[in-house]
Amino acid sequence: MASHGDLIAGRYRVTTPLGRGGMGTVWRADDELLGRAVAMKELHVDEGLSPAEAESRRERTMREARSVAQVRHPGVLVLHDVVQHDAQPWLVMELIDGSSLADRIAVDGPVPPAEAARIGLALLAALRAAHSAGVLHRDLKPANVLLEAGTGRVVLSDFGIAQVDGQTTLTETGAFVGSPEYTAPERMSGKRTGPESDLWSLGVLLCAAVEGESPFRRDSVVEVLHAVVMDEVKVPDSVGPLLPARALGGLR
Repeated sequence: MASHGDLIAGRYRVTTPLGRGGMGTVWRADDELLGRAVAMKELHVDEGLSPAEAESRRERTMREARSVAQVRHPGVLVLHDVVQHDAQPWLVMELIDGSSLADRIAVDGPVPPAEAARIGLALLAALRAAHSAGVLHRDLKPANVLLEAGTGRVVLSDFGIAQVDGQTTLTETGAFVGSPEYTAPERMSGKRTGPESDLWSLGVLLCAAVEGESPFRRDSVVEVLHAVVMDEVKVPDSVGPLLPARALGGLR
């Protein structure tokens, strides 16, 4: 794993970790060639991984790069480059000065309906651009929505499990790929999915924004899966102001 001050690909000086997940770490870095700050995603490939698992993680990183490269829209995170360091790919992306929607909910609590509607419309425009380019995001959730400080810009990030027309679907042996609370039931059931599945996830995201948590939050993954696939969808009362605009009509 990289550390503060490391120089990546002879050009990018990593400084501060911005976030860490099971697949990798996102760093703030200085592009010493162009004199600008960027975000860089470092792939985690542990020694305990099998060659097949390591290759799957590399493919997921490259899938994200290829997916984002297909979409040009102000609501989609800009990919600047892909570089190699220690035989692993790093994604070089625009740096968003702000926080994720998940962080905002955790710190400030539920989002007012009017602000949730603004975020939802921005995400809808970003998804429309992605779908027009043949890209399904498949992992829409508050943690993957960035809110730029000062401008209020809403940015969709993390296309790591996106599906692109003409490419095979990413799978991981023995594991569900995605975020169950925000995954459409048809995809959870293994059926073929389309843009409507991303829109279903958007509806759940808006519920989570105004309520503070997903309507499918349960104590275990098994209970989440059952709730998504089998339970009747109950839109929280707090989202009432969004219903006249049909922002959540697809969940009913």
